[in-house]
Amino acid sequence: MEKILIVDDSEEIRKQLKWGLSKDYSVFLAANPKEALSLFTKHQPNVVTLDLGLPPDENGTTEGFRCLDNILKMRPVTKVIVITGNDERENALKAVQKGAYDFYQKPIVLEELKVILKRAFYLHKIEEENSKLMSTRAAMGGMVGQCLEMLDVFSVIRKIASADVSVLINGESGTGKELVARAIHSMSLRKDGVFAPINCGAIPENLIESELFGHEKGAFTGAHIQVQGKVEYANKGTLFLDEIGELPTHLQVKLLRFLQERTFQRVGGREDIPIDTRVISATNIDIPKAIKEGKFREDLYYRIGVVTINLPALRDRKGDIILLSNLFLRRYSEEFKKRIRGFSPSAVDMLESYEWPGNVRELENRIQRAVLMAESSMIEPQDLAFTDEPEKRGFSAARAVTLKEARDRLERDLIISAIDRHKGNIVKAAEELDVSRPTLYDIMKRHGLFHDYSTYRQQDKKEKV
Repeated sequence: MEKILIVDDSEEIRKQLKWGLSKDYSVFLAANPKEALSLFTKHQPNVVTLDLGLPPDENGTTEGFRCLDNILKMRPVTKVIVITGNDERENALKAVQKGAYDFYQKPIVLEELKVILKRAFYLHKIEEENSKLMSTRAAMGGMVGQCLEMLDVFSVIRKIASADVSVLINGESGTGKELVARAIHSMSLRKDGVFAPINCGAIPENLIESELFGHEKGAFTGAHIQVQGKVEYANKGTLFLDEIGELPTHLQVKLLRFLQERTFQRVGGREDIPIDTRVISATNIDIPKAIKEGKFREDLYYRIGVVTINLPALRDRKGDIILLSNLFLRRYSEEFKKRIRGFSPSAVDMLESYEWPGNVRELENRIQRAVLMAESSMIEPQDLAFTDEPEKRGFSAARAVTLKEARDRLERDLIISAIDRHKGNIVKAAEELDVSRPTLYDIMKRHGLFHDYSTYRQQDKKEKV
């Protein structure tokens, strides 16, 4: 059973939470910092609820912040939820900046707190799995994944790596096709040979033949010396033909002959040169469709695709988005020497609901930017640079969405519209939405709108004067 530590100087609150949470968790109670740190050291709970007003400074926050710092210093992955009064929001926000996972305002509504706790335990589990991945079957050659689709990809790679067959990797841009090719090479009998990549779509058509097959001295204007091509360079190793669907038709014929005969001629040459190399190809186009349109040779397709690996898009890799996000977060936090502990709940919601048209490459770039831009110990939605308009955030109407996703999107849109209509007047927006002002603030926070809170709060104070 998961462990949770309740730190509060109020005996009534400790009893309430003990009674309400004991069915789901192993609950430990502490009334002061000394008891809290003793129990934390002994039981190592994954989640802690913490009242900042602890003895001997019940009316201040000194002891609460010291307790928070000590807990996170001993175990940075712990999810600390600060329990605060209505007039202590500034301290709660400061606690989040110092590394607390979230905060919850009194009076405590048990069912609401349970939702926050459930999410905290879930994120802790994901982060814990992430730290173990590099030594498990869910990681390979720089790739990480725990969804069934990626585990199938890893399984295929293991099976075919030592078999010297041609491989075709299908996948959208940014899904990691070259990583798959490198993983196959590193696990093959050719691992001590060269891995020679060439992007068939990035080289001008009049140069691609020379890049692939090399040329003899005097073969064309400017050919002053004999030059090796990638095919020859990859002898005894692996040739990786990225975006092979972009290869011009006349070169498809020459490549087909090479795959059949395992010999080739340099541009301007007459000598057949034997080569021993494995060919791995990749594409993001629909090759069967290209064959019907006469843009790709069918016989070449069967030569390069003895084994085909289909890489899933990131939006279809359920459970992997947060896993990868935490991996990139750890990588760039170390690289940029920043102490960032994780993602806020609203940032997690945005990461999971975004469609990721650029796949893993886009995710990595966004996390890299977020680490650079973050001003606190938690990544917030604004650090990820998502736009506010749902239709511009990569949401696809064609994709099936859960009821929770649909409800959250509608709720967020209604709040934005109401605030815009009333020009930032939170009181009037709350009246229109038929909720209290504190409730509206809390909902705004949940939907990643809370970074504008300081602006709204200043306006709110002016209205009350």
